[in-house]
Amino acid sequence: MSTDTKKDQAAGDTEVYSTSFDQQVSRFFETEPQVSVKVEVAGKSHPGMVRPNNEDHYMVSRRYRGRELLATSVPEGVVRTTEDHAYTLAVADGMGGRKFGEVASLLALLTGWELGGDEVKWALRMNNQEAAELREKAEVFFQLLNKKLHEEARENPRMAGMGTTLTLCYTTGHELFVMHAGDSRAYLYREGALRRLTRDHNMAQMLVDCGLAEPGSPEASRMKHVLTNVVGGPDEGVDVDVNRFHLADGDVLLLCTDGLNDMVTDKEIAAILSEKPVVGDACPALIELALEHGGKDNVTVVLARYRFEDKPDDAAAGDGK
Repeated sequence: MSTDTKKDQAAGDTEVYSTSFDQQVSRFFETEPQVSVKVEVAGKSHPGMVRPNNEDHYMVSRRYRGRELLATSVPEGVVRTTEDHAYTLAVADGMGGRKFGEVASLLALLTGWELGGDEVKWALRMNNQEAAELREKAEVFFQLLNKKLHEEARENPRMAGMGTTLTLCYTTGHELFVMHAGDSRAYLYREGALRRLTRDHNMAQMLVDCGLAEPGSPEASRMKHVLTNVVGGPDEGVDVDVNRFHLADGDVLLLCTDGLNDMVTDKEIAAILSEKPVVGDACPALIELALEHGGKDNVTVVLARYRFEDKPDDAAAGDGK
């Protein structure tokens, strides 16, 4: 074997080793620089102007992981302490008649809270493997919620058919995962533009997808309250949409039940978010506008504004996959 051939082979072996090692590193450690994020949150729910009870519920939680140095010979100030945070925002709009819709949405959120405490691993740093596992976990999570509602209905036959929409956002650093079933929505407001991140699971959307109706047409509007996918409900299964996006500095997440988007246009929502940069002011303003426009349903709004110390140039609005 010639000297040049040996050199080429050695270079190839080194490249393979390097790639393999990089892959190993990416399995266990986040390779992106640590990000410091501040999140401002607000939430509000109202029964509306027509219904006597409120079948909506919402929940926002924060989980965190930190390290505390208890003893060391390393000089003081050399070791940097870190603390990672992740946020979960959720809205649920119950269905089922009487007050059973209220029970369904409440039960879904409470069950989700309990499941969160039982998780073997919390994803507070993200790589491709963690992202794949989070998608898989979302599938299991929604199925467990669905199972709980059906079990409750079997134990109490009066509750048969009760169900709920559920839209949930999970964020850690710049990463955003949107998971949902039903027609409660998630939006991203960035630099004056409002973008919808979810797709309604109802007959109106199905008609549009099949080419049988135009968006916003009377045919579609008549069917928008007929849900095709919920947690619980008359069907045994539930499908969950899971999409991954990237947050940028100044982004605002909006989660809402259809009591908002049925009464308030996207343009009006964007105008309020522009006029009221403090989410604690914008949240009640959105509720009030929905009530002014008729308040025909329960209305729930959750807002979160994200501030990052770093401002990467490539912070795009997500892959949408």
